[in-house]
Amino acid sequence: MHNPREIYDLLLDQVMPTYVEEILIGLTWTLCRTKDATGLAMSPAVFSRTLGWAGSLAGRSTVDLAYWIRSWNPHEAVIGMAAINAAINADAESLYAQAQRLECKNTANLAVFEHFLPRLKDQKIVVVGRYPNLNRYCEILDMTVLERQPTDINDYPDTACEFLLPEADWVFLTATSIPNKTFPRLIELSQNAQVVLMGPTVPWLPELADFGVDYLAGVKIENPTLVRQTVAEGGGVRIFEKGATYHVLEL
Repeated sequence: MHNPREIYDLLLDQVMPTYVEEILIGLTWTLCRTKDATGLAMSPAVFSRTLGWAGSLAGRSTVDLAYWIRSWNPHEAVIGMAAINAAINADAESLYAQAQRLECKNTANLAVFEHFLPRLKDQKIVVVGRYPNLNRYCEILDMTVLERQPTDINDYPDTACEFLLPEADWVFLTATSIPNKTFPRLIELSQNAQVVLMGPTVPWLPELADFGVDYLAGVKIENPTLVRQTVAEGGGVRIFEKGATYHVLEL
């Protein structure tokens, strides 16, 4: 396995220079739009009354903003991730063609768990990140949730990763771990598990297999206009009803 910290070099190597047309920082998602593609990343759960660079990002190079992925400022890091995803998504059609498009009759944001459900019986599962309505699986599976800011009484704090991940059979790892810099340690601890990197923040790169990722479970933005509107109007899981669909690719 490659040194997990090298993921940031890998991501930056994918970014070809083009101009950013728009950055939107919504309540749940941050969006970067270029003339060719749209990229998403989960907005940081950190309140800031003002951001000093507001009004200066549109028109800048994707390369400039992509380097913010190394920043320890959470808003800068997420903008860097969204810019990287916009750059990657511009050339991701061949990967989307190999991936399986997921349909979910219930809650669309849980489509990934529905897809893997037949393989998870009698398995020890750790989910990094609290997903809405996830409790329906916690009740029928041996599933533990790690969350940086626990909101459910049964959630474990993220520091429990040192004890829980090495013993897991399956790890569902939120791609938000990339901009918040927890990815390197979490993937190290998950070497014994099948790892699903998931969420709209997922970068569509097959090279992530070299870091111990077994499956990509990310989104394809099929209607950029509706996704943009939903992000701008404060939407969260509504993006799955408004132009974003989950796809799974085995690496």
